[in-house]
Amino acid sequence: MLKQQQLACAIRLSLLAASSMAALSLAAPVAAEEEAGAKIERVEVTGSRIYREGAIAPSPVTVISAEALINTGAINIGEALNELPALANTYSLSNSGSSIGTAGLNLLDLRGMGASRTLVLVDGKRHVASSPGTASIDVNTIPTEWVESVEIITGGASAIYGADAVTGVVNFKMKKQIEGLSASAMAGVADDSDYNNQKFTFAYGSNFADGRGNAALSIEYAQQDKLGMLDRDQTAVSWASLRNPDGDTVNTLHPNAGYWAISNGGTVGFFGGTPGIYTFKPDGTPVEVGTGEITDSIKCAGEGCDFINLRQWEELQPEFDRTTVNFKGNYDLNDNLNAYVEAKWSQTNATTSGQPAFFFFDPENTFITRDNPFISDELGALMDQTGVGYVVVNRFMTDMGPRIEDDERTTQRYVAGLKGVVLEDWDMEAYAVYGETEQTRTNLNNLIFKNFQQSVDAVLDSNGNIVCRDEAAQAAGCVPVNLFGDGAVSAAAADWFSTTTVGSATIKQTVLGGTLSNSALLELPAGMVGFAAGVEYRKEESQTHEDPFAASGATFFNALQDEGGDFSVKEIFAETSIPLLEDLPGIQNLTLDGAIRYADYSTIGSATSWKLGLDWTIVDSLRLRSTLSTALRAPNIGEYYGAQSQNFFNVDDSCRASNLADLTAEQYAVRSANCAALGVPADFDSDYDSATLEGVSGGNDQLDPEKSDSYTVGLVYQPSYLEGFTMTVDYWNIDITDAIANISAQDIIDRCVDSPTGIDNQYCALITRDSASHEITNLVQTVQNVAKQEASGIDLEFGYDFQLFGGDLRTNLISTYLIERNEYPFQDEKDEYEEYAGTVGEAKWQGQLNLNYSYDAWNLNWKTRYLDEVQLYTKQFRSNYDVPYSNVMTYGSYSITDLFATYAMDNGLEIGFGIDNLFDRDLPIATTGTGSGSASYDNIGRFFYLTASYKM
Repeated sequence: MLKQQQLACAIRLSLLAASSMAALSLAAPVAAEEEAGAKIERVEVTGSRIYREGAIAPSPVTVISAEALINTGAINIGEALNELPALANTYSLSNSGSSIGTAGLNLLDLRGMGASRTLVLVDGKRHVASSPGTASIDVNTIPTEWVESVEIITGGASAIYGADAVTGVVNFKMKKQIEGLSASAMAGVADDSDYNNQKFTFAYGSNFADGRGNAALSIEYAQQDKLGMLDRDQTAVSWASLRNPDGDTVNTLHPNAGYWAISNGGTVGFFGGTPGIYTFKPDGTPVEVGTGEITDSIKCAGEGCDFINLRQWEELQPEFDRTTVNFKGNYDLNDNLNAYVEAKWSQTNATTSGQPAFFFFDPENTFITRDNPFISDELGALMDQTGVGYVVVNRFMTDMGPRIEDDERTTQRYVAGLKGVVLEDWDMEAYAVYGETEQTRTNLNNLIFKNFQQSVDAVLDSNGNIVCRDEAAQAAGCVPVNLFGDGAVSAAAADWFSTTTVGSATIKQTVLGGTLSNSALLELPAGMVGFAAGVEYRKEESQTHEDPFAASGATFFNALQDEGGDFSVKEIFAETSIPLLEDLPGIQNLTLDGAIRYADYSTIGSATSWKLGLDWTIVDSLRLRSTLSTALRAPNIGEYYGAQSQNFFNVDDSCRASNLADLTAEQYAVRSANCAALGVPADFDSDYDSATLEGVSGGNDQLDPEKSDSYTVGLVYQPSYLEGFTMTVDYWNIDITDAIANISAQDIIDRCVDSPTGIDNQYCALITRDSASHEITNLVQTVQNVAKQEASGIDLEFGYDFQLFGGDLRTNLISTYLIERNEYPFQDEKDEYEEYAGTVGEAKWQGQLNLNYSYDAWNLNWKTRYLDEVQLYTKQFRSNYDVPYSNVMTYGSYSITDLFATYAMDNGLEIGFGIDNLFDRDLPIATTGTGSGSASYDNIGRFFYLTASYKM
């Protein structure tokens, strides 16, 4: 096998990876004249399992060197990868706490079509998942010290590497031979906050047995502090979108605005008399709430607006640390066979906080009667004046602390294998992989409903002491609570009705596989036929155990249920490369590539993926390439076995009279008849759905696999008259059908009552209504094969390396133009879809420019990332859909520049200084950079860091 420098050269000479040549940290190319007389060894080409002599893979591939990825103030390689145009920021550190149990995860999502559809490999092999019920890998567990390069493969990857590669593969190539000692340290601090991070690495490797063996060990530790939204002036401002007072349909976005109907000190309203809405001072004195110059239901803006800033509890970055220990070794059993082993232990810890428990128009929990001793004389007078015998308090329970989630994940992975040449001409590899991830999720400050209700219902006892009304609760230790005033909740009361709940999960993966390949199986007039084949067995297991108390629904935390399952799959695959023509006018070489993979799943049965590729070298400087492929993705464990767990939905009840008003006559006739058949009266117009409606979400063991059809066509241009220049242009198109997706809660309601065939349909069966109030009391949401996704775009890459002022300048520009990305909630309804191209997180134009200049011991890296202007709202091509337009419709174009410089000393010590976000580019208006789309924007601000490394 060639060394890395030789591999880069061979690939460059063959025009395969224009992207590799342009990567910043690849070694300088060796002149073709120097290689002319050398024996060419067989090279494993990216995106293929065939070892070839000078062959070129037709699949579009982007190769980024490890050095280019780690020259940043980020503490893991995933943060840098997510900046590439092809990858979406679905799960980065800044938005990883958006869902339960995901804090600290860094998952990769090619084309923004779902992390579950991106296959992440390490040296071409599977890796155990990090998120229960999925196949998604947390790249925090991959050691940055030993990464050689990262390959992003777009076309036909599923037939080569297996299921889950619906949108492509991200393959981490690790260094093979580790010799010598290396250590590094990095520490950085933000310009306008106390946010800081650190990273330390140590590695040592050595040959033994006269060079026949090599063993190495690496240790990495990295950590970052929490960064709260109030810690930065830019993100501390509260924004709110309000309906204009003139009643038009356009909302207006306002700074220093928010909800007036809820507060930290408690808010009550009197709607039957002249007193209005009141909040409370810390001593419990009522103060009238100012609803501002502009008021929209429960929010306000302008002078006199007593809003609550919801950002006081939110964070831009979580507290996070990771530790990784890696061992690897290999030994030449003979001249043809090498045995290797790998072992890894990794632990990540992430702590994220959010809004405390809150109660918003919730009489079940904050119903306080007139005899409650915590009611002040002033509040009592207001209640008496209006003749109201109770109040319902809207309140954030800030004084019991924010809800905190702590996620600890421990991953271990072991690999053993044999690799070499058998039967003289056949390259062989046989391997076994075992991985296991243990996750513990701890949720603190979790409110217990029953205990809280007992505390709220307070009275005076015969001795004049304030006690809980419920005598049994008194005996159990109930402490009465005062909800009037920020800080009024005593520590003793908070202890009574708060608890810590713990959930855990275990994920296991077992893989056995083997491949055989021959790059010269058969000689044809145009060259040698290459062939590869292999088998693989894989078993995936996932089991989640929820806290029994929280699972009962007794706490503020979602009532999640235990879930788990397993599946196994047996696969056989083959790949061939057939040279068709060569040395003809206009055809220097024409090669056909094909691959097929058959899989037998224990859950869904058989599935077949295939790929065809055509590689046409027109002349030395110009090559065309194209692929056509079909891929299948089996449902993962969570989708197939997922338990029905508590969820909350933001929906509008379509049977409300106000939601019938704007329908056409035909629509009205259908919906009103169906609502009547459900027992809902014509005048039903409860506003109960202004709050979230409770329901459950879960898996579906009747799922079928998803199907993806994709094709690519592109060119590679390397003109002889401009040495060091390479250009690649590739068009890609991905179409996913039978996509596994949740039917939205609103769609379930609408399709129930808008069915022209009546209420005897699958959607009405998912809805439960109260027979007396007619309100929806439960909604069941399960994943189904009903959706469709389609996306297409153009990837461009330009690289030009040349000498400048006595040094070497290497340039690389990677860019993607997103032509379309549409999601169809129902694939059979082609006129109803959501258009994502050009919206937040999916800019039509994205690009990254990298410049690297080296002169003697100095090295300077410049990286500029660009995002085109985007729309805030997706285009909804759906009937009866009200888009919440506002006066802020777009975020302008965005660019951010990072700078890093190093100086290498003769003794092996290298020092560096870097600035991320060099020009201190602000976030777009009102954005915090914590959403799955807005995480594309930097929310740390200008960041300074120092590095030091030593090698010997």
